[in-house]
Amino acid sequence: MGIMNLFGLETKTCWNVTRIEPLNEVQSCEGLGDPACFYVGVIFILNGLMMGLFFMYGAYLSGTQLGGVITVLCFFFNHGEATRVMWTPPLRESFSYPFLVLQMYILTLILRTSSYDRRPFVALCLSNVAFMLPWQFAQFILFTQIASLFPMYVVGYIEPSKFQKIIYVNMISVILSFILMFGNSMYLSSYYSSSLLMTWVSLIQGSAWWFGTIILKFLTSKILGVSDHIRLSDLIAARILRYTDFDTLIYTCAPEFDFMEKATPLRYTKTLLLPVVMVITCFIFKKIIFLFYSRKQLLEHGELAFHTLQLLAFTALAILIMRLKLFLTPHMCVMASLICSRQLFGWLFRRVRFENVIFGILTVMSIQGYANLHNQWNIIGEFNNLPQEELLQWIKYNTTPDAVFAGAMPTMASVKLSTLHPIVNHPHYEDADLRARTKIVYSTYSRKSAKEVRDKLSELHVNYYVLEEAWCVVRTKPGCSMLEIWDVEDPSNAANPPLCSVLLEDARPYFTTVFQNSVYRVLKVN
Repeated sequence: MGIMNLFGLETKTCWNVTRIEPLNEVQSCEGLGDPACFYVGVIFILNGLMMGLFFMYGAYLSGTQLGGVITVLCFFFNHGEATRVMWTPPLRESFSYPFLVLQMYILTLILRTSSYDRRPFVALCLSNVAFMLPWQFAQFILFTQIASLFPMYVVGYIEPSKFQKIIYVNMISVILSFILMFGNSMYLSSYYSSSLLMTWVSLIQGSAWWFGTIILKFLTSKILGVSDHIRLSDLIAARILRYTDFDTLIYTCAPEFDFMEKATPLRYTKTLLLPVVMVITCFIFKKIIFLFYSRKQLLEHGELAFHTLQLLAFTALAILIMRLKLFLTPHMCVMASLICSRQLFGWLFRRVRFENVIFGILTVMSIQGYANLHNQWNIIGEFNNLPQEELLQWIKYNTTPDAVFAGAMPTMASVKLSTLHPIVNHPHYEDADLRARTKIVYSTYSRKSAKEVRDKLSELHVNYYVLEEAWCVVRTKPGCSMLEIWDVEDPSNAANPPLCSVLLEDARPYFTTVFQNSVYRVLKVN
């Protein structure tokens, strides 16, 4: 911004917006000089550039530019299933995912070529770091890559020297991320880091690799004291084993962390994406099995084996956690480019014109695909949250700058960003210390006594608590209301009345209601 001002270039334009009484006049700004616009603008730029990357990726994998066209068109035809960036741009994964696409493109190049040029390996290292830094779950995705590459190495689809270089690069990436994140020990205690170390002590026995990775992961977690950090692997384990506690329920009760919707495969089928990918996968398996038993040209098709194994991993993740369609749908679009591959379908293209097959498939895809695009274009809306605006205005003008607030994590993020007041919890829930504080804060929605909750909040130096009436009763699915979650966590108080109802009726003597509207109630901690 300072550089732009130096050259006399305007980076921000602001207007004073006069609104109907009793709403106050507000200032509205746009341009990259505004922090919020800059933040969202960078995300949209990254995701826009990603589409060019998808074209290059699909074209390289399939060996023809038509493959790149298919990848991009499939992404847009399935846009509602492929990304959430248009709904919630400020997510950490919105920064992170474009670098995973770059990383997988570079890895594909490394697997396909026999060159030992260092530049692709350096690029792989940098893209790994760029992918890991913004998003806490990135390491588990990279773990699935190692889990896909290791059996390929055992079978012979990757040269040992090349595989070792890939592992070295991943190790360096972990160390760089650890340093750049100021010594965050989560990078050293993940399944990803453990799998990298176990790769060097396991030669052929795949079972030893899995067993050693799990054991080493738990050992490093204990040694580094980060066993209570929550990870994607914990959520998957909770989903499979049906294990529940307060922390896992906070995640898994959210709609985006539920199982994949039953309608999702049907939506994939209508755009022909699922049938095309299934046909491609069958032909890849057929080719892999034939080459394995004939022991011919294994090294020439490593990228096909890798993408197939990665597809299986992404499918499993997306079925267990709906939010992870973020990885499955775009990867299916990349895999769809292989319908143009002469390696797989040369026998067909010798009988039927190549262009006729491809354009025929694109025509069928576009029937439902265009309808999906039209539905996306018709989504026009404007964000409006008057109750929260009233809350923020009250906080800004009726409390001291050092007053400490607590409440629901999304609301606290807004309080911090809009009023700059100190808060005790926010949505960085994978951090163990923050998770412990949030559990105390959310005890207002439990059956504990008002005095006990007040005392705990006082220990956190909370001055004001933002109570949301909807959180007292909202239930996304059976077992997922805050009261039901607390009954699992704190069965000893299950017979007591809900504290939230008590506070809504009369917060005294431990709290005093100082502000309320249709959604929020601010309680002063006495």
